[in-house]
Amino acid sequence: MTGSAIDLRKIEETAPALVSLYKSAGVSLRKHGLEGWRAAVYLVLDYSGSMRPYYQDGSVQALADQVLGLSAHLVDDDARVPVVFFSTEVDALEEISLTGHVGRVTTIAAGLGHMGKTSYHAAMDAVIDHYLDSGSAAPALVVFQTDGGPVNKLAAEKYLCKAARLPLFWQFVGFGNTRSSQFDFLRRLDELPVPQKRVVDNAGYFHAGPDPRAVTDSELYDRLLSEFPAWLAAARTAGIVRA
Repeated sequence: MTGSAIDLRKIEETAPALVSLYKSAGVSLRKHGLEGWRAAVYLVLDYSGSMRPYYQDGSVQALADQVLGLSAHLVDDDARVPVVFFSTEVDALEEISLTGHVGRVTTIAAGLGHMGKTSYHAAMDAVIDHYLDSGSAAPALVVFQTDGGPVNKLAAEKYLCKAARLPLFWQFVGFGNTRSSQFDFLRRLDELPVPQKRVVDNAGYFHAGPDPRAVTDSELYDRLLSEFPAWLAAARTAGIVRA
């Protein structure tokens, strides 16, 4: 394995606001044995009506910056991260990168209009299509943020199980009340049996709480990466990841 996809000097020159995040992400990657790995990184953002406060207070933009800091270690070509905004349907498929990243997600969201319901499967379909269309064979880490359960649980479970045969790992991140029953479904998705439901365990879940900005960068990265190495090992054994 080689070093990070993008070195610190380029971060300092191109995206100085991400230097601290880049360093924190590097520590977590080394801790989890992932230093030098290459992987695509996707960000999926809930744009349902209940998410409005998290866009307004900067929580969503902060998560996007954290994911971009991580992607700089994993993704060549300016650390580009496809971003799927979803509610009832897919509201937008955009991209963030080191260049012009400041406030980028907040700006995109401000132009999207109506905030609908929560259809996980629509967002998952968009990620799968984008990945297949990219022609990449590299593994992919999908950071999937939401503040509640989906309107169609059956469809969400079906998509996750079918996607288990692709080199995609879905890391779900919950925003909101930790005691809310809205997140029971995500806990269930995280624990779907293997191999009865899916060929490998291709999902993780953690809750960032009602104030996601209170989660430290190092904790966030540790949680984003905690289950990724085990999935990589299982997916390589199953022939899903060949890198």
